[in-house]
Amino acid sequence: MNALLITGTDTDAGKTVLTAALAAYWKTYCAAQTLGILKPIQTGGGSLDGSQTDDRALYSRLFNVAQDEVTPLHFEAPLAPPLAAAREGRWVELDKLWQAFEAMRQQYDWVLVEALGGLGSPITYESTVADLAWDWHLPAVLVVPVKLGAIGQAVANVALARQTRVHLKGIVLSCTHPCTDQNIADWAPADLIRSLTNVPVLGLIPHLSDPTDLSALAQAASNLDLERLLPLASLRLVG
Repeated sequence: MNALLITGTDTDAGKTVLTAALAAYWKTYCAAQTLGILKPIQTGGGSLDGSQTDDRALYSRLFNVAQDEVTPLHFEAPLAPPLAAAREGRWVELDKLWQAFEAMRQQYDWVLVEALGGLGSPITYESTVADLAWDWHLPAVLVVPVKLGAIGQAVANVALARQTRVHLKGIVLSCTHPCTDQNIADWAPADLIRSLTNVPVLGLIPHLSDPTDLSALAQAASNLDLERLLPLASLRLVG
């Protein structure tokens, strides 16, 4: 499978920053290979820099991709997709999402798929992000924000991944707000999370003062265990 799902423990976990960081690294250091970014559903606004511009607009600006290609379904209300769709008298068209994903897989060498919400977040009234990952045969990385409660959220989401047979390549910690080394040690200790989940912790994305800075994003990604996330062995690196 030439794709990776970036999911999280919840909304505002740092999925967009990790997706942008991996894309920035790819664009900066990986030559002769193409990358697609897919966020199947966008509801409401919100973005990696805290503005009201949604993620599809940011990806378009950062990586020169078409918004409609990035996000095939968009609903105005900042609600769970089935609720946001119902408010507009619409429904979540799973076949449209699948067709967009398949087209992107055929077009690009590698595809990053950013989930909406966490693994347990609903896609329809009958399915969740975890179900989508299983149906699309997507391996995933779990983003865990550094905050009080992070350990329990990581354990619960890994348990859900196992229950729904989603293959987790690893966990990435994310400082969605400024945090000290002591904060990280107290709220999201990598050794304890690894011990409780039996899933590798692949590193930490620090809080970025300007998370739209491509060089800073690429640098943040370079500090992760990228061998587990990207097919670097098959790529020709720049420099």
